[in-house]
Amino acid sequence: MITNEQIEKFISEAHRVGDAGLTICSSGNISWRLGDEILLSGTGSWVPSLPKEKVSICNLETGEVLNGVKPSMENGFHLGVLRERPEIDVVLHFQSPYATIVACMEKLPEDFNVTAEIPCHCGSEIPVVPYYRPGSKELADGVVEALKNHDTVLLRKHGVVVCGKDFDEAFEKAMFFEMACRIIVLTGGKYLTLDQENIDDLETYVLGKKTK
Repeated sequence: MITNEQIEKFISEAHRVGDAGLTICSSGNISWRLGDEILLSGTGSWVPSLPKEKVSICNLETGEVLNGVKPSMENGFHLGVLRERPEIDVVLHFQSPYATIVACMEKLPEDFNVTAEIPCHCGSEIPVVPYYRPGSKELADGVVEALKNHDTVLLRKHGVVVCGKDFDEAFEKAMFFEMACRIIVLTGGKYLTLDQENIDDLETYVLGKKTK
């Protein structure tokens, strides 16, 4: 059973997302798996000032609302990602300034690996979901499919979704991706990226994924 302490923790983490400038007003949403249930920001809620009465409790398997608070319209991809990724407990959708600028560019960057933090934390390949109406089944399906094997996805003309094993990991991915997008925008497209040799080196010596 979800406790008041857990709800207060969820609210605090939602406010941290807002304080960092990742969401404004009613943009974005966040979820947290707690056993067979999830906490999810409510529909129309403002994540930066999320109140207790706007926190929805849902059954993870069925999506049933357990406390009478209607969840975010994006509950489809929150539930879907958490079902597909048992090692993941937090899903964060945000519309930070520079990442959203990039999502709206006529020509998207081919490579986001402008600093070592991107391949190390966000993933060396960032999938892109075409624009679909917010809250639509098409958008939910696209996000769930993209995050089956990735932790960060860019939504065309919309924003970003990241997932992590806890709040800190999801927050870290969001902040580093926003940093990369800021570099891309402020350089006017004149930026350098890490090549595959650089990325392989990081995977060996930083992430420990490969043998020397």
